[in-house]
Amino acid sequence: MNFRKVNKVEAMALYQQVAAEIRRAIADGEISEGERLPPAVDLAAVLAVNKNTVIRALHALRDEGLLDFTRGRGIRVVGTPGRGAILSQIDELLDLARHQGIRRDDVIDLILSRPTR
Repeated sequence: MNFRKVNKVEAMALYQQVAAEIRRAIADGEISEGERLPPAVDLAAVLAVNKNTVIRALHALRDEGLLDFTRGRGIRVVGTPGRGAILSQIDELLDLARHQGIRRDDVIDLILSRPTR
């Protein structure tokens, strides 16, 4: 894995830069689905950031559906950036539906009733 160091003077938060770098490595095939990531301490050393910055980035990627944290097995890649983007859009759709008073099951029924293109 060829991680690039983050730019500490850039306006983007460090953890977002770290997440973007890991996301790039997954998209470029440097890290394959099912592969384990190195420990946060090692990633922090390579990227020249604090371990907590890496941990925050890893949690963000987990929330996107790209990573899975399993006790005893470490952090594994379980998705792709494209899948993560779709999951993010689904979350936004469900939030919108919730604000409109529409239940999750009703949203699913709406999606299933749509014709495929």
